[in-house]
Amino acid sequence: MNDRESPESKDQQDLASQEENSQRLTTRDMAAGAATGRAREEQQPGQAATEPRTAAQTSAPLFDTGETDGFRSRWNSIQTQFVDEPRRSVEQADELVAQTMKRLAEIFAAERENLEREWDRGDNVSTEDLRLALQRYRSFFDRLLTV
Repeated sequence: MNDRESPESKDQQDLASQEENSQRLTTRDMAAGAATGRAREEQQPGQAATEPRTAAQTSAPLFDTGETDGFRSRWNSIQTQFVDEPRRSVEQADELVAQTMKRLAEIFAAERENLEREWDRGDNVSTEDLRLALQRYRSFFDRLLTV
């Protein structure tokens, strides 16, 4: 048997690599998706009134403990690998940040979908539920601006 790879084997590896790369999410992907939403938001003038914030409102966790621990564990692994593979570590860090932002967007989208589903059924969503949702958005928004 020859140690050289057959052209078919090389093509299969290239295809597998392309599929893997096409499923990766980067901050560039997030920015491209966000650009459309940002353009719409910039067209809508006006701001909501600001209310004093309590420490609990601005420091509520955005992820459950298990997800947070998973993200931190992956980060520690990436950081540890930096000495041996700096370029790969930076690529993995970018991917992890993008996946974290995507997960956060999914959490907020699910929350919004639940509210919209109640509205579509004709249910009256309580003002308290809406207040809590708005507080969660505000807390996250404030954190983004201070990063």
